[in-house]
Amino acid sequence: MKEIFRDFKGLLENRLLDLERLAPSANLLQVLLGPRQVGKTTAVQQIAKTWPGPIVFASADLPFAPDSEWVSTQWQKARSYENNKTLLILDEIQKVHNWSSIIKVLIDEERQRRSGMRIVLLGSASWTIEEGLGDTLAGRFEITRAYHWTYQECMSAFGWDLKTFLKFGGYPVPAQFIDDAERWQRFILDSIVEPMLSKDILPLKHIAKPALFRQAFALAMSYPAQEIAIHKMLGQLQDRGNSTTLKNYLDMMATGYAIRLLEKYSTRLLSKKSSSPKLVPLCSALVHAFVRPDLMDEDKEWFGRMFENAIGAHLCKGFLEVSYWREGKDEVDFVVVIDRQVIGIEVKSGRRKSTRGLSEFKNKFPAAKTVLMDLELGEKFLLAPDAKKFLENIL
Repeated sequence: MKEIFRDFKGLLENRLLDLERLAPSANLLQVLLGPRQVGKTTAVQQIAKTWPGPIVFASADLPFAPDSEWVSTQWQKARSYENNKTLLILDEIQKVHNWSSIIKVLIDEERQRRSGMRIVLLGSASWTIEEGLGDTLAGRFEITRAYHWTYQECMSAFGWDLKTFLKFGGYPVPAQFIDDAERWQRFILDSIVEPMLSKDILPLKHIAKPALFRQAFALAMSYPAQEIAIHKMLGQLQDRGNSTTLKNYLDMMATGYAIRLLEKYSTRLLSKKSSSPKLVPLCSALVHAFVRPDLMDEDKEWFGRMFENAIGAHLCKGFLEVSYWREGKDEVDFVVVIDRQVIGIEVKSGRRKSTRGLSEFKNKFPAAKTVLMDLELGEKFLLAPDAKKFLENIL
């Protein structure tokens, strides 16, 4: 595989270099967040190769969770260099108990010292990172988000076509196993899904029924781009819980970069909150870890689901708010807003599916614009690095 420089790498590097023009007393933590195995550590190592100063790199992904003293030790190493361009990189920072409190003390000291030291924190469990940032470190950080590998990146690195991406896309390392689907699935389950659950979510949230959570995770991955009622999901679980528990589990999966839960688009807040969520797994690999990939070759309905889901996942990378619309039998797959302009997006991949929903959506919201994404336009969209700019250009 040729070396790929992901978009977020350039953004993070520019932000680090941009600190040159900021006063040392305004030094900002740079926080890189994203799922496991998508290249966060590789990106900061690429930055380190050309960094014009000393580097201190340390990972908290240790057999036993380190305490705040571990952070202080790494910080002291960085301070030992008498250079105002020292770069301190702390990986998997969420593993450190009470990490945000010690970071606050140290970054405030650094601002007083006016040293100009750059600090990058990496994390893969967004809820605990963002909780710490919001509670303790307000005004002291910028976030750069790393997402799963895109179609364009998989095409450039591996020569994949659209169907291959819809089967296996999202993670670079298991790409070498796609000719052996069983081995590929085993790798995804053992090396990506299980660490995500056992290290990033289950121990940090103190989940009482981990077996139920795992069942719910597998079930959620098998409903790509589908609206599903919580009580119907409960009926398919062997170890029954309750609706509140299952909704909490889905929210945890969302904060762990596994899925997005889309609310129904409505101008009424109550209607949004009471609607059934539409599940969008954020990469194809997470779906086909539980559903055999060759179903894509046999079932046009499943191909259509995966294509629609890929469009939804790409939208979720470009927009903080993505929703869907339904009224009776009429529906629109996705709704986004650009500068107050409401846009309804219907995905049509060749499977039997009415497009009447777009007309009804337009009748309901006359000021809205609509887009019908067939395979050709949808593939161009998936290859576009910026979802928002792509939609602006075609409207």
